[in-house]
Amino acid sequence: MVAMPKTWPAMSITHAHALLTAPGSRFEMADVVIDGVRTRTWKYAPPSLRELFLVARSYGEREFLVSGDERATFEGFARASLAVAAELRRRGVAKGDRVAIAMRNLPEWPAVFFGAALVGAIVTPLNAWWTGSELEYGLNDSGAKIVFVDAKCLERLAERFARCHAVERVYVSRYPGNLPHPMVRRLEDLTGGVNDWNGLPIGEMPDVALGSDDDATILYTSGTTGRPKGALGTHRNMLSNIMAVGISGARNFLRRGEPVPMIDLRTAPQIVSLLSIPLFHATGCFAVLGPTLFVGGKLVMMRKWDPEIAMQLIEREKINQAGGVPTIAWQLIEHPARAKYDLSSLEAIGYGGAPSAPELVRKIHEAFPKSFPGNGWGMTETSATCTHHSGEDYLNRPDSCGPAAPVCDLKIMSIDGSRELAIGEVGELWARGPNIVRGYWNKPADTAHTFVNGWVRTGDLARLDEEGFCYIIDRAKDMLIRGGENIYCIEVESVLYEHPAVIDAAVVPIPHHSLGEEPAAVVHLNPGMRVSEDELRALVASKLAAFKVPVKIVFSREPLPRNATGKLLKAELRKLFSPPAAV
Repeated sequence: MVAMPKTWPAMSITHAHALLTAPGSRFEMADVVIDGVRTRTWKYAPPSLRELFLVARSYGEREFLVSGDERATFEGFARASLAVAAELRRRGVAKGDRVAIAMRNLPEWPAVFFGAALVGAIVTPLNAWWTGSELEYGLNDSGAKIVFVDAKCLERLAERFARCHAVERVYVSRYPGNLPHPMVRRLEDLTGGVNDWNGLPIGEMPDVALGSDDDATILYTSGTTGRPKGALGTHRNMLSNIMAVGISGARNFLRRGEPVPMIDLRTAPQIVSLLSIPLFHATGCFAVLGPTLFVGGKLVMMRKWDPEIAMQLIEREKINQAGGVPTIAWQLIEHPARAKYDLSSLEAIGYGGAPSAPELVRKIHEAFPKSFPGNGWGMTETSATCTHHSGEDYLNRPDSCGPAAPVCDLKIMSIDGSRELAIGEVGELWARGPNIVRGYWNKPADTAHTFVNGWVRTGDLARLDEEGFCYIIDRAKDMLIRGGENIYCIEVESVLYEHPAVIDAAVVPIPHHSLGEEPAAVVHLNPGMRVSEDELRALVASKLAAFKVPVKIVFSREPLPRNATGKLLKAELRKLFSPPAAV
């Protein structure tokens, strides 16, 4: 990693953004009225998924997808996508119809996504970890007409299709044996095997007009409380990530006092990324898949996260970028077999989707000196990237998730939404920009509450500093109030992470008859390491006020439960502290 200059930073964030977005620059901005709200947008972002698809296809025989012993080129991906699009047109899918994908990370996933997008469908990725009843809910809530599934999801859904009233056809990938329902067809009958995609017909582009602000996706919120809500996104929402990710790297050069290099994506070394997060999540689909297609990068897919398999892939495929959620970064760093593998190709380890301890930044720098750590903040409702943080800025502010992208605005509001708070004060984070989704599918009341004149109320507690760097303090609903004193869980968790034995930690409230709530913690330790509850409590007491010290700490043999987006399932962890039921 480049050492931090003595005069760091060489340029302010405001000045750097002004230079990078100046007229004629590749990150130039333009004002556009979106749903009645004047909004800064990226002038040169692809206007729709159709144009992104054409950019990707132009990389031709360059390798795009790797999954086990399967490999697909950009041209093969394009032909498979057009085969899916042609079938959807034959099935009568029209612009605005919903096409669902309930599938783990497979090479078929991007081909199905773009095949549906090219015919103007609203692509609706469903969580492949959901139960049958949850998948049934997603199909009925979205009104999906066509569904693409993998074998596991089909097994969960097979007896439920009679209750999925809008579904007309199901295509399953890699299903062994006889198909379980008359409406099910094999996806391979359309596309063949992944290694044979280049032999498919060239295909024809659907003659469907796609606009930047046409509806393009429905992604469901995490659903940690209540039923998941479908966030209705546009082409512009998704494609804003391409520029938001790119400008963050360019900003680092200016902040360092160096010129921004001009890179020819056709001749530059290919960027190879390890895809260990699900494509049905906004980060995987919007912040990874979209930018990778735009720059002609390669995605190396993992079916299920395993740190040693990840290291084997990094060595074999010469992977440059890895990450996903903080737990993944921790496991790469702490794994006892790390020294066995050549991980020198790693240039970036990034993560988001869950709070990260400042200690993680130092650990990455120590373990992978050539690699830039990075994080960011976003949510389903912001179509992934809203802030981005990397390089020396991240080393200098390890507890921040970075400044907003130039097209985005952040503000801190009182919890009741009545007033904007001053710099440094903690309140609810509100965000706006071209990445903010339209609202929630068929949920006008929830939409009216959460989306206000172009702003989204995030539910995150945060503060901003004088330069606009954002600091996520906690989820508002997870904040503890002990006898009138606020306890931000992430603050206590960050201290627990400082102990070398701790690889995962979560703080949750437990009820108290007079104080209301008290903090408790659940921790998962590194293999072979030990620490006592008293030692951890003493560590927290040495760093934080006494009222923030967990009154009880439970040790979990397994990694702490998270949903597919990496968010801790704190409702599950609270059960560990529930009193036993009366016999």
